Amino acid sequence: MSQVLPTDKKQLRACLLCSLVKTAPQFRHGGCENCEEILRMRGSMDRVLECTSSKFDGVVSMMQPAESWVARWQRIEKFTRGVYAIRVYGRVPEDVEDELDRRGLEYRPRDGSVKE
Repeated sequence: MSQVLPTDKKQLRACLLCSLVKTAPQFRHGGCENCEEILRMRGSMDRVLECTSSKFDGVVSMMQPAESWVARWQRIEKFTRGVYAIRVYGRVPEDVEDELDRRGLEYRPRDGSVKE
């Protein structure tokens, strides 16, 4: 569990795909527990900076994803436990959007621009 909790209030970043919040070094060291297969951030600070954002609003801590109405509201009920941004500003890189499209997955920005 400790690998998904931010270890420092400085350098906090949120994943542009799932909104998980960790420090930049944590993303570089372990990637994103929810999105690593697509984003491939582990080991690359350049990729971390492309696929995460330091601009986000609010956070929620999710401990029981399947039982949380907040997790359903944030569309994170299938993700790992951790701290998540409520709104993340920015877009994933084009290569990530292309990969999501190839997999038949719809990209939904986490900035609130796409309404249900």
